Amino acid sequence: MKLKYIILSFIAVLGIFTSCSEDNDPTYLDEIRVSSSYVSLDVNGGSNSITVKTSDSWTLNTEEIPEWLTVSPTSGSAGETTIQFSASSTLDGRTAELHLTSAGRTQNINVIQGLSTVSDATCAEVIAGPDSKTYRVTGVVTRITETATYGNFYINDGTGEVYIYGTKYEGKTKQGALNKLGVEVGDEITVEGPKTTYNGTVELVDVDVVNLNKSLIKVDSTYVAGVASNELPLEGGDLVAYLTCKSNYGVSVEIPESAKSWLSINAINSGTVPTVTFHALANTGGDRSATVVFKTTDGKKNYTSEMTLIQKGAIVKTTCEAFNAAEIDDTQYRIQGVITELYTSDKQGKSFYIADNTGKVLVYRAEGFIEAGAKVGDVVTVVGKRGEYKGNAQMVNGTFESLDYQVETVSIADFRNKADDKEKYYILSGTISEATESGTKNDVTQYGNFNLTDDSGSVYVYGVLKGWGGPKGQFGDLNLTWGDKLTIIAYKTTYKGLVEAVGVYLSSEKQ
Repeated sequence: MKLKYIILSFIAVLGIFTSCSEDNDPTYLDEIRVSSSYVSLDVNGGSNSITVKTSDSWTLNTEEIPEWLTVSPTSGSAGETTIQFSASSTLDGRTAELHLTSAGRTQNINVIQGLSTVSDATCAEVIAGPDSKTYRVTGVVTRITETATYGNFYINDGTGEVYIYGTKYEGKTKQGALNKLGVEVGDEITVEGPKTTYNGTVELVDVDVVNLNKSLIKVDSTYVAGVASNELPLEGGDLVAYLTCKSNYGVSVEIPESAKSWLSINAINSGTVPTVTFHALANTGGDRSATVVFKTTDGKKNYTSEMTLIQKGAIVKTTCEAFNAAEIDDTQYRIQGVITELYTSDKQGKSFYIADNTGKVLVYRAEGFIEAGAKVGDVVTVVGKRGEYKGNAQMVNGTFESLDYQVETVSIADFRNKADDKEKYYILSGTISEATESGTKNDVTQYGNFNLTDDSGSVYVYGVLKGWGGPKGQFGDLNLTWGDKLTIIAYKTTYKGLVEAVGVYLSSEKQ
């Protein structure tokens, strides 16, 4: 199948000539009048403007405005308005088609900057080339990361790998192009678009698909124990992959080195419907997965398809310190700790920091967190994988498993009136002061024995753990002393008439 999108260079030239003409004829609709339906911008950057006169309020479709183009204003009221178009310099020409709507009518406005040129290149040449240049490159689709809207995927031609961010369908982006074009892993594809580099990743953005050569091999379905699935059980078992292969050269299979210790091939059947049977050993660790590659050839070109199989594993109970030091993989970890703060950069409100005696972990977008109603100070359990962002460890793909202890913030006077209960925790804040009651002792260097005092009164604190789940006798590591401000979560108990708070460190302020 071939899909060709031809850049109409003569339109760009016409646009340049039109914008340079002193006799630029306006375009008329009954409801919309624009001084020109073409806007030309200098390849070295700059601005140009048109006037629009409408009988009613008007608006431009802002989703059509590319990142390289600035348009102001994008809406207005009835009457005459000047619209300005601006862009920075570019190595190659570029175009945008915008639509202005008023009173139910639509006017096209074509923006042209320079003349578009396309350079045929390998992936390696794209990677080494300058940003903003437009390239045409052919490669095999190795991985698809988004299909529903933008169409994002990777291509590899043997010289390197390039990320494609945004695919056009019928000249427009955000159209679910990959689904509509039927692009799959293993297909050979030719695309063209401008290069950019984002956070060190080389990208071709908003590409046109020039040619699509479907792979001769495809994974149709996978079954485990007679049920359509790609997920193997903890105890191991077989997975059967059903293929379509349009080659007479048969099928070969490649298992990644990292999975060969637990995954093997039981059988390859090259009949009318080729099948490959995989066997996985029992899993004694965390979740694991492997992406296997199926290969064939037509005698001239090699074709591939791939499939990812997953095997569930045991969830590894761990500490914050051990989690931060773990490898990035599919292992599932379980951590219990105290929520110390919310991660306000997450606009979804699902992220927070959890801390125990060994350190803290950022839990990024845990499902179920908002629904649980958990807050800072609560003791919770979360499950997720070890991920990373800009070199910093975080828990990803996580689940808010349980709200173990829901704390209540109270004054010390109110705390003293609560019932004794080792399963009920409260947040107490106050000043570290010397205990004077009978049966008390003062210790800020090891266990943490002292009075905690606020405006409502004092309570004797009998031991403070440095963090949730930690051993006793480490309070001195916090380097706190008399007069410092301290916040703990604590349960209430009474010993020989003395009200006591047994606590876990939450935060402090040196005085």
